[in-house]
Amino acid sequence: MFDLQNPTFWVGVAFVVFFALVIWKGGLGALGKGLDARAEKIRLEIETAQKLRQDAEAALTAYQKKQRDAMKEADAIIAAAREEAERIRQHAEADLEATLKRREAQALEKIAQAEAAALQQVRSLAVDVALAATESLLTQTIDQSRSDAMVATAIEELPGKLH
Repeated sequence: MFDLQNPTFWVGVAFVVFFALVIWKGGLGALGKGLDARAEKIRLEIETAQKLRQDAEAALTAYQKKQRDAMKEADAIIAAAREEAERIRQHAEADLEATLKRREAQALEKIAQAEAAALQQVRSLAVDVALAATESLLTQTIDQSRSDAMVATAIEELPGKLH
């Protein structure tokens, strides 16, 4: 029944003795405790990883919210800049129009002044020509005696014309 010469028999005996010693020395408990400790360590690592993942997701959500807020603020700044640019453009157009009207009025005034000066020169020239023509006509048609009579008449009429 038992063959003491068979190596399989002795391996089986050694196996039974080994497990008996492990159980007797508390090795099975230590092995269980080691496995329990390892399982606990793995559980803690998984919990830590889950906590880190939750923190990362919360940070991602916060950054996405900040990005949306920043985009809204950027859009608001762009809209305000466009409104300001439009206001400045309208103000510049109004200033340009006022400047052009003012320059047009100045040009019209200068033209009116030039016309008045030209008219004055023409009148002055006409008076000079009329005086020269009158002088020439009088010197040709009036003699000395008639001239003296006209001067005397003009002197007599002078007091009546002054008042």
